[in-house]
This record gives sequence, structure tokens and C-alpha cells, in this order.
Amino acid sequence: MRSLDRIALREGFLSAHQYTKALLADLADEQLHVPRLPIVNPFLWEYGHVAWFTENFCLRRPGQGDPRRPSMLPEADRWYDSGRVAHDTRWSLDLPDRARTGAYVARVLEATLAALERAGDGDEALTLFRLALYHEDMHAEAFAYMRHTLAMPAPPLAQAGPPEAAGRAGDVELDGGAFALGAPQGEGFVFDNEKWSHQVRVAPFAIARRLVTNAEFAAFVGDAGYRRDDLWSAAGRRWRDESRREMPRDWRRDGAGFAERTYDAWQPLRDAAPVRHVTAHEAEAYCRWRGRRLPTEIEWEAAAVSGAIGPLGLWEWTSSAFAPYPGFTPDAYADYSAPWFGTHRVLRGASFATPPRLCHPRFRNFFLAERDDIFVGLRTCAMQ
Repeated sequence: MRSLDRIALREGFLSAHQYTKALLADLADEQLHVPRLPIVNPFLWEYGHVAWFTENFCLRRPGQGDPRRPSMLPEADRWYDSGRVAHDTRWSLDLPDRARTGAYVARVLEATLAALERAGDGDEALTLFRLALYHEDMHAEAFAYMRHTLAMPAPPLAQAGPPEAAGRAGDVELDGGAFALGAPQGEGFVFDNEKWSHQVRVAPFAIARRLVTNAEFAAFVGDAGYRRDDLWSAAGRRWRDESRREMPRDWRRDGAGFAERTYDAWQPLRDAAPVRHVTAHEAEAYCRWRGRRLPTEIEWEAAAVSGAIGPLGLWEWTSSAFAPYPGFTPDAYADYSAPWFGTHRVLRGASFATPPRLCHPRFRNFFLAERDDIFVGLRTCAMQ
């Protein structure tokens, strides 16, 4: 899926446009005015930003010696440039209304498809079109988890829902040794933080075939796991104390057990389903309680590339800080990775809301360790 040709890209842009549009179409105008939270964006801002990004990278790039072309929507740069428009100011912008935003989105799509027809067939000619499509895919997933965060109904045309079961129990043992971490050259589109493949050593390790289940995590909660300081890192204790969390964010007591919220609906906790919406701090505390640990991203990639494990419907926390590979240089989208090195944690895999064409065993997702609004769970490794 990293080598989409022009025909596949055209189909991709059309399907992504319809999906993104559907994520907003069922919402009344008043539902578009979401509360100011650090983990969401105003929906109309997000919708316009996706189109602005595509226009910016696919239609406005200057030729040799030419100035940057203006946007087809006056003042779009002032509204939608995420690198310049501070997050907290997005609620006070004089944004276009739904109809005008939708018209801009449609014009960008039409012009992008026309530009795609004129583009060459090689990887270099299609790189920015692929980037723009994958960027829209990422924001489609963001729309989905923002709707969950805000307890809105599940979006229409949504990807398959949360996993019903976590998979087969037990560990798979890998011998370790030399491993080529990162993306090799010449295999289609590559995000800048995946560049380039380089040799690392991996010690032998044993990694769980499946994700941690709700029942397993409920046992941790029931054993006073959130109250035992010895299970939590210093950063984890700060987060726990500030959040006053006593269980995962979308659980509540339900008689002798628990209930779990999915979008706007509460249901009894499904014991065999993987636990989700947990922070890296909660994941690490659970691992200490079990006498296990999170995998490093090197271990996760080695296991995934070998076929020993696969994504099971949720992003998965690793123990690795998000850092550049040797020789890193930013690509055309300079703010994609570089600003977040050293502060974010690596997640691997994909969630049920991740468009399939974005999924890849070498894809590096990254979030702050305290984020639990995304569709994320955990897989454990045996202690070495």
C-alpha cells in the first residue's frame, strides 16, 4: 500500500473524501462547536485543515524560482496552517461556515484529481500526493476518536468497530540477532521518521501473541493496582494523582463488575476484548503488576516483520521514546516528526479506525504518554 499508483491514488482521494465528509454529515451545526480541550480540535477547523494540507502540498508548491501559489480560499493560511495557528486559538478564529468549508474541500479535491492526472508515474512525482492522502487518513481516524472522546454517536461509514477478542494467549519466542530497523530504500512512500533501514541488535525475547484483555486489566484494578505506588513510575504517579484515575477512562462500576463506553453507548465490559483507552503510564503499571514489560519498538517491529505478531485492532504502546533514526532529515512536511522527538512515546500497529492503506509494520505512531483518548491498548513481553 506504500506504492499507490495514480489510479489507486485517485480512488483513494475519492474514498477518503467521502469518508471524511461522512464523519461530519450526521452532526447538527451545534454539535460542530466542541469544547476547548487539548486533545480535540474544532471539527470545522479540522475539516478545512485537511483540505488546506492537500492544497498546500499538491497544488501550491512552487516551480524552480517561482513564488508559492496563493490558496484558492483567501486567508486559508491564516486559518489552517497547524504549524502557525496555535491549538488554543482555533476556537476563536473567524472560520468559514459548514457550506463554505465544504465548497473549499470540494474544490481542492477536484483540482487535486486534475493535478494527479498530469503527474508522472514515478515515486518522486507521486510522493506528495501519497503524503496528502495518508494525512487525510490520519485525520479521519482523529475525527473518529474525537467523536468517542466527546461521547457522540459512532460515525456512519466507520471502519470495523473495537475488537471483540484479543487473540490467542501465550508468548511467541524470537531468537533475536541482527535486524534491519526502518524502511529500506526503493519500496515506495516512506515517512521521514522511518528513514532509513539500519542494522541493530536484538536480544532474544518472548512477546505475547495477543493484547491484554479487559478481564486481565480488571484483575489489576481489583488488586488495588491504581493505589499501589510501587507499580507506578514517578511520571505515572503524577499523572494518576492529577487525573484521580482509579480505572481506565471509559470504565465505570456496574454492580460487581464494570461497564465500558464506546462512543455514546455504555455496555457491560467484554472480558475477552482487549483493554483500550489506557495511557502508557497505566500500561507500565499493569506490566509491573504482572511481572512483565512493554516491548521496545525494535522488538515490536522485529516480531511484526517476521510474521510472529500482527495488529489486532488497537494501537499498542511501546517502551521506546520517539527519536530520530541515524542521519534523520525532515521531508517536505517538516513538522511531521522533528518537533515531537524526545517528548512523545512510540506506538505501533494500527487501530480498527485506521484506514487499511495506512497500515504497515514499520509505521511509527507517536503520542504523549498520558494520551488515552486514542484507540490504544497494550501487548506485553516476558522479563529478560
